[in-house]
Amino acid sequence: MDLAKLLRDVPDFPKPGILFKDITPLLADPAAMRETIARLARLDCGRIDKVAAIESRGFLFGVPLALQLGVGFVPVRKPGKLPWKTSRVEYVLEYGTDAVEIHQDAVRSGERVLLVDDLLATGGTMGAACQLIEGCGGVVAACAFVVELCFLPGRQRLAPRRVDSLIQVR
Repeated sequence: MDLAKLLRDVPDFPKPGILFKDITPLLADPAAMRETIARLARLDCGRIDKVAAIESRGFLFGVPLALQLGVGFVPVRKPGKLPWKTSRVEYVLEYGTDAVEIHQDAVRSGERVLLVDDLLATGGTMGAACQLIEGCGGVVAACAFVVELCFLPGRQRLAPRRVDSLIQVR
């Protein structure tokens, strides 16, 4: 199945000059979603103890992937969304800063975590998520994405961590 054919290009979203890669047609296709999760589950990352995914579109892939792998799920969320004690990492955006958080007890020392998100662009959010996992003593087994924008520096920013993507946009 060619998952790339299920992406929709939306020009000038969220601002002029951006060609947005819309995953909603892929989400609407049950066979494509099953195939996406199956491909993510087949990534050879060694032992995985947890799947962590980034709010919000990463959750759409992270939860079913954790179920498929038979491991726990860790939500990586925007500040103020988690009810327990959290760890926080701030990162730089094109125009300002943002932050992500996880519960302090979400990952135990030595646990191997597969981080998942829908799209890799500049790598800022995923880099911050990696710092959160590593700050808890966890090991980032890999960073996995449904779509990678290869013309942006995301993969380089995440080095030397392993990066896998199902669809590469050049």
